[in-house]
Amino acid sequence: MTAMNVVRMRVKAGREDAFLRFHGERSLGALNGMKSFRIVKTGEREYLVLGHWESMAALAAARPAMIGMLDTFRDDLEDLGSGLGVTEPRSGEVVLERTA
Repeated sequence: MTAMNVVRMRVKAGREDAFLRFHGERSLGALNGMKSFRIVKTGEREYLVLGHWESMAALAAARPAMIGMLDTFRDDLEDLGSGLGVTEPRSGEVVLERTA
């Protein structure tokens, strides 16, 4: 069963172009099992980063690499408040998928 991770983050003012450039240019080679990667702008400097994975096992195995990538641009993100830190991650198995 495939899996997805979704991470909400808010980019500091003036850092959006660098944030998008980093994600557009970085290699996804260390993320074995990733099927697709998307970034969705949901508000003023707020983004959702979405990863589609072959399985929960592949997603779990890639977490150290994802954290390593996050560490390279963590200073470009704002604290989300409420004790969340700079990201609000969620992940799970895809239980329904439809395509047009």
